[in-house]
Amino acid sequence: MTKYIQIFIIFLTLSACGQNATEMKTPENANEKFAEFIAKKKFVEENFYPGIADEKMQPVFTEKINQIASDFKTVAESEKPTDKNYQEKIGIGLSRFADIYMELDTEDRERVCTYIEELMDIVGLESSNGQLNKFMYGFDPNEMTDKN
Repeated sequence: MTKYIQIFIIFLTLSACGQNATEMKTPENANEKFAEFIAKKKFVEENFYPGIADEKMQPVFTEKINQIASDFKTVAESEKPTDKNYQEKIGIGLSRFADIYMELDTEDRERVCTYIEELMDIVGLESSNGQLNKFMYGFDPNEMTDKN
């Protein structure tokens, strides 16, 4: 009897894990969009963004953003891309900024988030699961409202 209970618990656990990830269909033009994104010059003056605060950091920041784009491309080309796969890549990508986080001023952090949002738009990802808020503000404001 306990063997059946164990099997049932394992089955419930596995099915619950599977429900956390939503499979996503990669848009047909995603590879083209990734290539365009990687090719464009980043952290330059544009719209309301004044350009990178410390110009010597531009190639460093650009490389880190382009790595996230490459990670997204890898997920998009995988057998079954899911929102969780992309969110994992966002987390990994943002962690690459940890060593230079103090060199990012507010506008540069906003720009990093904007670039990631562009990548999310390419694949149709609707949420970073609070990661962009945590990167930008040090916390996720949505978690604050959940506790009230």
